Amino acid sequence: MAEPVPFAAACRAFAGHLAGERRMSPRTVEAYGRDLAQLEDFLTGHLGKRPALADLEALAPADWRAFLAARRREGAGARTLQRQLSAVRSFFAYARRRWGAENAALALVDAPKAPRRAPRPVSEPAARELIADAASDPDTPAWVRARDAAVLSLLYGAGLRISEALSLKGRDHPLPEVLRITGKGSKTRIVPVLPAVSQAVSAYVAATPHHLDADGPLFRAIRGGPLGARAVQETMARLRSRLGLAPTATPHALRHAFATHLLAGGGDLRAIQELLGHASLSTTQVYAEIEASGLMKIHAATHPRARKRA
Repeated sequence: MAEPVPFAAACRAFAGHLAGERRMSPRTVEAYGRDLAQLEDFLTGHLGKRPALADLEALAPADWRAFLAARRREGAGARTLQRQLSAVRSFFAYARRRWGAENAALALVDAPKAPRRAPRPVSEPAARELIADAASDPDTPAWVRARDAAVLSLLYGAGLRISEALSLKGRDHPLPEVLRITGKGSKTRIVPVLPAVSQAVSAYVAATPHHLDADGPLFRAIRGGPLGARAVQETMARLRSRLGLAPTATPHALRHAFATHLLAGGGDLRAIQELLGHASLSTTQVYAEIEASGLMKIHAATHPRARKRA
């Protein structure tokens, strides 16, 4: 009879698989390990012993729900529990291939639904200030200033995600009047390019010291490699600190602002859905809710009858 596999040992093997074969970042591997360690701690008290892999195979739906309830009592939110359940399922997918371990009950447990987070767009003046400040940042070389202004212009002026802006190639310059962008789920959409956005990208290309190959990345880091999303996020953090903006002024907030400001200007919701590349109109609908909320605040602050009630 084969020796039982301790759950802790199985978790270590899983962590090695994530780091080695799947090449996940150390931070992601650490997060998976933390989620599984919390499961092990719960099961130790729940079962009265340190669990082996066979013990996890025998867990019933009530046991999994007891684990989620215990984590909820410890203060874990719905999104944390969703992530934790996802980590457990990923572990079992690996354990099935490695040891033939399965737990059918896990498929009967639903992750708690998290409330949808409302997008937090920056205001129109703030969006303009961010792009202008990026173009005049005294702490960076001139070509880097032009690059940062071009990237932010694509986020706000074309509604691109960071990954979509950074996926542009040298052959995409000069930008055409419309860009064909492949976004999430390999969904392709057509995005019009404003003259101001095209000019910002042209200014960067004229200033960069790096040779831009047709098949290479359009946006380059200091040493000539591809510009990473983390660098754009750090630039945004520096700019919002200097301008006194809230921490919610992230690169993605510029994409939110693109949609919100289009809607405020009379844009059609379905057209905005196409421009953003949303598969479902309900995803785009949140921007209409934001705009309606803004109108209510303006009404409450300015209408004479509203002021009397206040």
